Amino acid sequence: MDESLEDELKRANQERQDIVKKYVLGRKQLDKLEGNNINKWEDPDFGLYYKIDRYGFIHTEALSREFDENEKKEKEVEIQRAQKWLKMHKSFEKFRNYNREKLQRRIFKGIPDKLRGAIWLKLLQVEKQMKDNPGVYNKMLNLAYNHSTDIRQIDNDINRCFRDHEYFRERYSTKQQQLFNVLSAYSMYNMEVGYCQGMSSIVGVLLFYLNEEEAFWALHALMIEKKFAMHGLYIVGFPKLMRLLTHHDKILMKFLPKLKKHFDKQNLDAVLYSLKWFFVIFVERIPFSLCLRVWDVYLLEGERAVTAMAFTILKLHATKLLKLKDMDAITDYLQYKLNKNFGYSDNYVIKSLETSIIELRGKRMDLPPPANDVEFPKCEMGQFIEPTIEKKLGLRAECFTDSERNVTEFVIHRNEENGIDGDEDEDHEDDAISNYNNTVENSMLIRRFKSMNSLNTTTSIATSINSIPSEFNQNDLDDDDFVIVETTRL
Repeated sequence: MDESLEDELKRANQERQDIVKKYVLGRKQLDKLEGNNINKWEDPDFGLYYKIDRYGFIHTEALSREFDENEKKEKEVEIQRAQKWLKMHKSFEKFRNYNREKLQRRIFKGIPDKLRGAIWLKLLQVEKQMKDNPGVYNKMLNLAYNHSTDIRQIDNDINRCFRDHEYFRERYSTKQQQLFNVLSAYSMYNMEVGYCQGMSSIVGVLLFYLNEEEAFWALHALMIEKKFAMHGLYIVGFPKLMRLLTHHDKILMKFLPKLKKHFDKQNLDAVLYSLKWFFVIFVERIPFSLCLRVWDVYLLEGERAVTAMAFTILKLHATKLLKLKDMDAITDYLQYKLNKNFGYSDNYVIKSLETSIIELRGKRMDLPPPANDVEFPKCEMGQFIEPTIEKKLGLRAECFTDSERNVTEFVIHRNEENGIDGDEDEDHEDDAISNYNNTVENSMLIRRFKSMNSLNTTTSIATSINSIPSEFNQNDLDDDDFVIVETTRL
């Protein structure tokens, strides 16, 4: 190894050690040190705020009276249901195995917030994982502190996660420490995935209700359990995300053809509005109270809850969306406006979600097509693989892999062969559906493949922002026009 390369490795190791030290010390200890290098911008300025809601989110505008009244009603209902849930929790396996219908009915009605963590542990069978793997979490965390090549990217993303929440807003707070530890440890436990942007939001939600080690094993359950299989969302190429997006388009063609045609007319690919729906299970795309209810259903039903919720959102808001006449307005509505005000009560939406699942199941479209082997783990969990020099130094990939190039060439070739007739008459709707795989799907896959392969992962370090030609000013880019800003906010 030449001297310059050895110096670069020393620099990378020192950078990792410096980052780890800050999280190990935490904010209270860092504040006692002179020159702790915490910049003012790293702490959001919430000197003036009106209220913290029941979930801990800080609002800089006064909450409406209706909002306060709804919170009060929710708490009253939860208190009434809590006793039933406590009894169910004591005999959870009996309900899971022999009375699933009752369990399902209660989950759709809503898990009391104070019991949500305990029920999530049961749904994900976290306690069994912890019992079967004593000491593994701490072992992985120590390995990560000394060897993880994802530390720098994890550190960058920590301070983007739930910036408006009292637990996460302060740099190196207890929750930021826990989030850093879980993500770092998992980057060593599942080295095929390592770390990918978006995982921080998943773990952030888990940490609202679970402790550090519980969140680690809950994340692992979401990654490898068949009904979740999120491993395929985060590995290079993002095969599951591609599969979910394709299935989502087919649902629109079947159930909401007018809206699908409207989106196509505006050149609106589903990836531009639904990335966080599938990638982080609707976090920051719908109000948090509703997001938790969706997560409750997701942990019971698995991925059918995600496909059905995506359908439900568009179904409930189809009339409004059809009136929006450009791509920017549609994406802004779906990405931001619905997060601030969904327009329907949580109970109404979850009831609609339940109806959507039944509706899709009736057409055998509640689940996407089965996954290929590529979506599932190939390596043994917890097996340390020595990182390459390029990964240790954080060097970006210079080009796509052979498999990535082959897929791109295949999709482009298919698109050139088939083409798209954007003026297809509505009277030929059935033909459009039957020919869908040979037309729209291939065109969309080109854009998706190019966009998805620019997300940051351990196996594909280059990001879309790094790939922007120098003549473009990043500050001028609009995340309704480019997937890159959306992905980097994951």
